[in-house]
Amino acid sequence: MTAPGALNSVVGSLYVVATPIGNLDDISARALKVLREVSLIAAEDTRHSLRLLQHFGIATPLGACHEHNERDEGNRFIQRLLAGEDVALISDAGTPLISDPGYHLVRQARAAGVRVVPVPGACALIAALSAAGLPSDRFIFEGFLPAKAVGRRSRLELLKEESRTLIFYEAPHRILECLQDMESVFGADRPALLARELTKTFETLKGLPLAELRAFVEADSNQQRGECVVLVAGWTAPETDQVVSNEAMRILNLLLKEMPLKRAAALAAEITGERKNVLYQVALEKQKAESQ
Repeated sequence: MTAPGALNSVVGSLYVVATPIGNLDDISARALKVLREVSLIAAEDTRHSLRLLQHFGIATPLGACHEHNERDEGNRFIQRLLAGEDVALISDAGTPLISDPGYHLVRQARAAGVRVVPVPGACALIAALSAAGLPSDRFIFEGFLPAKAVGRRSRLELLKEESRTLIFYEAPHRILECLQDMESVFGADRPALLARELTKTFETLKGLPLAELRAFVEADSNQQRGECVVLVAGWTAPETDQVVSNEAMRILNLLLKEMPLKRAAALAAEITGERKNVLYQVALEKQKAESQ
C-alpha cells in the first residue's frame, strides 16, 4: 500500500481480506494492517462489519458491496482504485467470494488492470475439512444446495458417484431435510460430518454415518441452529463390482470397432491401466447385450 504522505501509484490495489468466522482472535495481523491503511472497505453488510472494525479500533470508511448491488455498484469501487486509492474487500465472515459476494468486483478489477491481492485467513470449509478425518487430498466444494427438495435431490444424484470428499454449506433451517436427502441418495452408511458454529462458543464437529448423523440432528434442536458445513465421504466402488471408468469405457468402445474383443481389451488395459480381465468381461457383456 502507499505509505502516508507518499505519492499514490497510478492504480491502487484491491485487497481481498479474510475475516474471522466466529472467534475474533483468528484475524491476522496483516489483515488488521490492511484494513487500517486502505482508503475504503467494500463490505457485504456495512452494519455487521462496522462492529468488527469498532472492536479493533479501525475507522476506515465502509461501502456496501453485496449480492444485490455488486454488479451495478462495483464501478464506483473501480473508479476509486483507478484514481490510486487502495480498497479492501471483506464479507460478513471468512474469505470473500466463497459462497459470498465479491466475484464481480474482483473480475472488474482484474479487467481494469488493478492489482488484486489476497490476504488469507479463516474459511469455514477449510477449517471443517482440516478436522473432519475424511480424505483431504482431493475434495469438491458444492456451496449451498438448492433450497427446494426436488432441486436438492437432483444435485445430490449428480454427485452420488463422486469419489472426492464432498463439502457443502447449509442453512440451519434446512440442515435436517438436507441430511435426510443425503441419507436417501448417498446411503445410510456413507461417512459424514457436521461442522456447526465453527470457532464459536457452541462449536460442534460430529462425524457419523449419514443415518446416525441425521438421527443425531433430528433428536437435538440445538443442532439445527447456526452456520453449518456438511462433509460427506466420496463414493467408493463396491469391491464385488467390476467398475470401469468412463474414459476406459470410451477407449474400449473405440477399439472394439477396429479389432477383435480380446485384442481390444488388452490394448485398452495398456492405455488406461484398468485390469485386462475386467475390460474383457465388460466388452463381452456389451457384445452379448448388442446381439440380443
